[in-house]
Order: sequence, then C-alpha cells, then structure tokens
Amino acid sequence: MLTVVCGNLPRAALSVYLLVVSLVLVSLVEATKTTGESITMTSVHEKTTKSLGSGTVPFDVEHYPVAPGGLELEQVHLYVRHGERTPVRVRMADPPASIPDRWIMCKTARRFRAAVTSDVHDHSKLVGFEELPVRSVVERGDGSVVEGECLLGELTDIGRQHTYNFGLALRKLYVDRLNFLPDTIHSDAEVYFRSTNVPRTFESLHQIVHGVYPSIKCANGYVPQLRIRNSRDENLFGNTAACKRLQVLEIGFARAAAAAWNHALEPLDDRIGKYIGGNPVRLDGQPRASGIFDTVRSAMANNVSVPQEFNEKGVMDVMEKAVVHEWFGGYDSEEVKRLGMGRLLDDVSTKMQLKAVKGSEDPMRLLVHSTHDTTLAGICASLDVFDEKWPAFTSYISFELFRRKEAVLHNQTYFWQTVLSRFQRSSPDEFYVRMRYQNKSLSLPMCADEGKHLPGYPEFCTLAAFRDRVKELTPVDWDAECSVE
Repeated sequence: MLTVVCGNLPRAALSVYLLVVSLVLVSLVEATKTTGESITMTSVHEKTTKSLGSGTVPFDVEHYPVAPGGLELEQVHLYVRHGERTPVRVRMADPPASIPDRWIMCKTARRFRAAVTSDVHDHSKLVGFEELPVRSVVERGDGSVVEGECLLGELTDIGRQHTYNFGLALRKLYVDRLNFLPDTIHSDAEVYFRSTNVPRTFESLHQIVHGVYPSIKCANGYVPQLRIRNSRDENLFGNTAACKRLQVLEIGFARAAAAAWNHALEPLDDRIGKYIGGNPVRLDGQPRASGIFDTVRSAMANNVSVPQEFNEKGVMDVMEKAVVHEWFGGYDSEEVKRLGMGRLLDDVSTKMQLKAVKGSEDPMRLLVHSTHDTTLAGICASLDVFDEKWPAFTSYISFELFRRKEAVLHNQTYFWQTVLSRFQRSSPDEFYVRMRYQNKSLSLPMCADEGKHLPGYPEFCTLAAFRDRVKELTPVDWDAECSVE
C-alpha cells in the first residue's frame, strides 16, 4: 500500500492534499498496468481454475504455532468478523444476473425465548425474569410470509454454523490443547465477550460463546456477560458517526480513489455491465463497485449462484483492489489511523499492560470481540501489515500476550539473589505480543529493530515497543481531534 503520512494536516489544506494523493494513485495504477499486474482485456477473459473460496476462514487449530520455549501465554485478544450474511441491499436481482432479492436461509434464528416482565415494580420479578417463547418471521410488503426468510444484512444459517465452529476451535486450542483456559468457566473475571450493536455481530457472538463455553461448561448457573456499547462510545470500528473529522477524511479519500481507479475498472464494463442495467462499473457508479463486490461475495459465501463472469479471477481481483483502496486507502494517513483505530488499539495495549503488571492478580485470559470487515482491515492497515485483501467472513485478528519465564540462574550459589528476585516485579520488556491474522503470524514493522522483538523471532514484538507505537496512534483528546470547523 502506498505510504503517505499527513499527520495532523491543516483542514484548509485537505483538498490540496487529496488532489496530490489522487495524482499519485493514478500514477500507481498506471505503473501497475505496465508491470502486468492490472487487469487487461486478456486477463478479463481468463477464468480461474479453482473456486474463489467459500468466503470464510476457519480457525486453524492443527497448524497453530506454539510459542518458543521460555514463553508462557498470558492473555489473548480476538477480533472476529461476523459470519456469512445476506447482502445489505438488493442488487442485480433482475435478469440476466438474477441474484435472489429474497434469501430463505435464516430458519435457525426464528425461534427463541425472550426475557420479559409482567410488573416492573415487582423487584422479585426483576431479579429473575420471565420467558416468552417467540417465533419471528419476515413479512413482505404484500403481507405474505415465507418461513426462514432473511432480512437484508442478516446472519444466515451458514454464518451461524461457521461462527459456532469458530468457538469450538477456540475451545480445542485454548482449553484442550494448550490448557490455557479452564474447562469450566466460573465468572466474567476470566473471559470478556463484546460485540458491536449490530444484530449479525451480536448473534455471531452468541454462536462463538456457545462453542467455547456451552451451558454445560458454565459452573453454578454462570451466564456469560455479552457487552455492547452506545454508539458514541463504540471503538470497534472507525466511528464516523461520532467523529465528523474522520467522516470528512474518509469521504475525501474515497473520492481520490475513484479518480485514481475508475479507469482501471473500465475493462469490466463489457463483462459485467449487462448485469447492472448497462451502467459502467465504477467506484462511484450506480450501483457502486463496492456494492457489486459485496453482493457477489455474499452470494458465493452462501452457495448462491452468480453469473460466470464473477468466477473469473481477473474480474474480481481488479474490483477488489479498487474497492480496498476506496475503503482503506485513507489508512496511509496517520490521522486516519489515530481517529479510526487508535482507541481500539489503546484498549488492547492498556489491558495487556495491566496483565503484565498484575500477573495472576488479573485473572482475565480471553477477550473476544465480534465485529466487522472494516475493523480487521483497519487494524492491519494501522499497524502497516494489511495484505490489501478484503477480510473474509469469520476471519480474525488475535493479539497474544506472552511472558518470558523466570530464567534459571547459572550459579546456584547466589542464594539471596534467587530469593530476592521473587519479590521483584517483572519488567514490561519481559513481555511479548504476537499478532496473528487469518491463521498467520505477522512481523510488525514497528518491532523490526534489534531489541524490539524476541531475538530470532521477529513476530514476537516486545510489549514496550508495541505500547510505544500504540501511544503514537492514540488520540490525546478524542473530541477535539474529531471536531470539524
């Protein structure tokens, strides 16, 4: 990804800056063509010999790399994209594309028990609760109902299965294989579960929790606490609703991306223009290229047939490159990193430091956050390790905190040194952070220098180096930095 550092760019210079970025991106796109990496009319017609994938990335327990000797796992922070969902809008429903405008894939969610009360003034009923069996259906405009029909943007039955599988995999790794988590959970002090206030992420979290700690593994009637935040306090994605400055920046970068990448999308007009009413395929088109991409990826992930052109690698690859730059190109800017992901990364850093200082006095071991594709891409881009691929359903980022075990003294005669060392607090430099994305360990550029990672293992960043960079990315005054003149 092109690196452009703008820091706290004066607002009066924003339009000039974005113009420069646009021109640079245009040069980048043109340069890509000369190296054969961009789409050509030949590559458009080349069909991939294998499937573009189911759209989900299972958590790989078998190939999980155990830390080198001397390191002990202390805490794990997970950020998981929700499971497969329906498209958020109806697109390409008319022939010849004929992608369904109604999806009958949500039978699991239609029966549940709602917590209700018959008397809010009766505190005995509020301490416990009453249950109401409920059957939910989607009603169409004509009043008809089809069992199992989904809402737009809803978690499908496939998405529920895959997020449950994700929870099962967490249990297999952290409970069964590593003995990092207890077999039975007793309280919220040990685990932390949180979701954005969006039905598909909250329901994905239900499935994950059911996989890692089903009710039979919850001791003494323990019920896991699932957290959500009000919109103003939300930091699990770039919160443009609460940060107007971030909104202005993202709009500007999206316009710059359209100016740079629309030309590269022109060869797609002859291939897929017929599926969008003869309109050109553009980042700012009707429908937008991101909308086309989302609808196709959602259909494929849920085993819904799409026109054969969308199975061609050349078509989807160029569209993905353009859409990724539209949505995440702004993270080349230090200011977008700070306003978009700074508060989230500060949460990780602060909680890890607390664990490093308190040790066993802080029982928190596992923190699971159910969130979105934009979160995962934003985190990776903010830490300069984004692969410029759109995150798949149920893909995840993990931040693992490791403690270096107390070294065995070579000379056992130093008795008092051994005794006194037991009363000394561990230094933050004895702790390491490993970031993993889609089952791969990542070496963070900010930890590349000698002394900032475990010798011989660049993927193990010192906690001190990690915290130093996160501090640079954390807004000092969120409200002030988000204000718009």
